[in-house]
Amino acid sequence: MQTAEPKTAFTSYEKAIIGMLAFIQFTVILDFMVLSPLGAQLLTELNISTAQFGWVVSAYAFSAGTSGLLTAGFADRYDRKKLLLFFYSGFVLGTLLCGIAPDYHFLLIARIVTGIFGGVIGSIGFAIVTDLFAFQVRGRVMGVIQSAFAGSQVLGIPVGLYLANNFGWHAPFLLIVGVSVVVGIAIALYMRPVTAHLNLKSDRNPFQHLWHTVTRTSYLRGFASTVLLATGGFMMMPFGSAFAIYNLGISQEQLPLIYMVTGVSAIIIGPLAGKLSDKIGKFPLFFYASIWGIIVTIVYCHLGITPLWEIMIINVLLFAGISARMVSSSALVSGVPDPQDRGAYMGINSSVQQISGGIASMIAGLIVVQAKGGKLEHYDTLGYIVAATTAITIVMMYSINQYVTRKQATEAAQKVPPVGV
Repeated sequence: MQTAEPKTAFTSYEKAIIGMLAFIQFTVILDFMVLSPLGAQLLTELNISTAQFGWVVSAYAFSAGTSGLLTAGFADRYDRKKLLLFFYSGFVLGTLLCGIAPDYHFLLIARIVTGIFGGVIGSIGFAIVTDLFAFQVRGRVMGVIQSAFAGSQVLGIPVGLYLANNFGWHAPFLLIVGVSVVVGIAIALYMRPVTAHLNLKSDRNPFQHLWHTVTRTSYLRGFASTVLLATGGFMMMPFGSAFAIYNLGISQEQLPLIYMVTGVSAIIIGPLAGKLSDKIGKFPLFFYASIWGIIVTIVYCHLGITPLWEIMIINVLLFAGISARMVSSSALVSGVPDPQDRGAYMGINSSVQQISGGIASMIAGLIVVQAKGGKLEHYDTLGYIVAATTAITIVMMYSINQYVTRKQATEAAQKVPPVGV
């Protein structure tokens, strides 16, 4: 049941906001994702083990998760634009430290600093989306913003790999710093204050607000589903480049092409998935994408030496499922929190995602072993784990869908208008 017909077009300002948030997501996601294709290079140049590389990935996740929990209680007390700029500035500083890191331990510390600030940015962005856009059109908005994930593959990762191959592994991080500075200036100059949520007064102090959000039963199911949703990406992605090179027979020079082809397809699929989720429903799309993802994941993790064209096709199919799951689940979960709890909920949800993802990455580093010659062993085990957790999330997201549907119906009956501009 809907309060009104969803609009079919966005204003020029709304389009600008969507674009800015997508670019922010692009830089933050690229900062995380660039570690995966650099994995093979870092294992060699820093002379580290797969377990140590797993710690480099999980260090970001753990610090991001901790930061999100510490700031969640304050997230609904300030202009979201100011919060966004503060944490984005810290993210740029942390990435700069990665770009000048001389050794493993310095890089590890730099990733912690980057995570402290970068891990909160996504939750602030999603809170802004939830404040400014009605639930009926959030699939479209999320589809565009989540396409930043693909954009980082098409533009960022190939360029990053080219720079790393020619100028060293520090270069991609310095590239991210340059792009982020431009994006930050655009946000500061053009985004209006986002303060509608401040009109919803609360007598709770930040710690009470945090506790209320963490312990509310209807919110817990969302946090629980996020734990399992994070497992797939954090388990498989960190070792994706090493698996492609040492197990599938891809050269370091061919790797950017794979990411580019996969990313182009995902850029197209993301917005289409957003429109489809608004049309047929968030949960139905999530269900079909999850089943698809389970099948392709198991096939991919059992591949041996494979022709380049075949790897490209399988990667496109794999990321099609991932994109559709990300878009539909993000749009659906955005309907869970009440307006006055959105910042705290999104912050905690991001923290849960980062911490559980960090644990998954650390476990993956212990499961996967690099044999003599570089080949990764037990990568198929990760595939089975990802498939199992994906199956469980289908059941959990069904429960969330039921809750959000009832909530939307209640708000429609009470004629509660959405918070926005």
